[in-house]
Amino acid sequence: MGEAAPALNDSFGRTISYLRMSLTDRCDMRCRYCMAEDMVFLPRSEILSLEEIVQLANAFIDRGITRIRLTGGEPLARRGATDVAKAIGNRLGNGLAELTMTSNATRLRECAPALAEAGIERINISLDTRDADKFRHISRTGDLTRVLDGIDAASEAGIAVKINMVALKGLNDDEIPDMLRWCGTRGYDLTLIETMPLGAVDDREDRFLPLTAVTDSLTEQFDLVASTHRTGGPARYMHLPAFGTRLGLISPLTRNFCDSCNRIRVSASGQLYMCLGHEDHVDLRAALRSGLDSALDDAVATAMRQKPQRHDFQIATPATQRHMNATGG
Repeated sequence: MGEAAPALNDSFGRTISYLRMSLTDRCDMRCRYCMAEDMVFLPRSEILSLEEIVQLANAFIDRGITRIRLTGGEPLARRGATDVAKAIGNRLGNGLAELTMTSNATRLRECAPALAEAGIERINISLDTRDADKFRHISRTGDLTRVLDGIDAASEAGIAVKINMVALKGLNDDEIPDMLRWCGTRGYDLTLIETMPLGAVDDREDRFLPLTAVTDSLTEQFDLVASTHRTGGPARYMHLPAFGTRLGLISPLTRNFCDSCNRIRVSASGQLYMCLGHEDHVDLRAALRSGLDSALDDAVATAMRQKPQRHDFQIATPATQRHMNATGG
């Protein structure tokens, strides 16, 4: 095992150890809270090659990143995604402590065995409803049966599943208790997420549901015990003794978590975003293609200096013009 890499620290004293890498901005769904119905995706010429993604991952591990999550768009929509996972997974135990993925599960039936072989031991799966009609409405194009089959495939491959559910007022809020029970009986953790003001999308303000109200309601139906469990991301957790699972809460508007932020994001085009809620970014693609290690060093150092103290989300006003899929979920 190699020597520990030096830590990446921002100007506010936070250690940056968690990198979310987008393999593609493309997705086979068009979820209403995530993107517009008629999306324009990046041309192939602007997307990092698979080799460049692996090169960047290794460079960040050498600079102190210990956790990497592969994202999109839908990461498995990128041909060769499992090869990237395998190549990055080779660093597990050699600088990298964990490799994970976020997926919509539509391609997991085909890909889950290869992901498990690559060293991915847990995966976050987006599932906002188990009602087929609502699922079609929210995702615009999604097939719930295929998603549920993909979730089964991940479990069969030995990958721990966590369900991510965006809480949407008047749309799926009545399903949250049943989703929590369903996850509990299957051994899945559930994380609830507040809608985030990224890009121009339909009905965001009308659908916003503060998780403070949700948890107040859930405590009347479930025994929820505060937990110190952390996975490296922004969620805070509660334990459900009845199931042996956890409820996670990601609440960027009602409970800011920026003081402990340890994350940076690299888009599919190689732009390093220091904060999901800001437009500022550093061009790693240019630094990488220069062939100079010093250029990458300088770019990362600039990013650490420029990482903001916090986001400033207001549900009525998009914090960025780019949609979530453009940054990496």
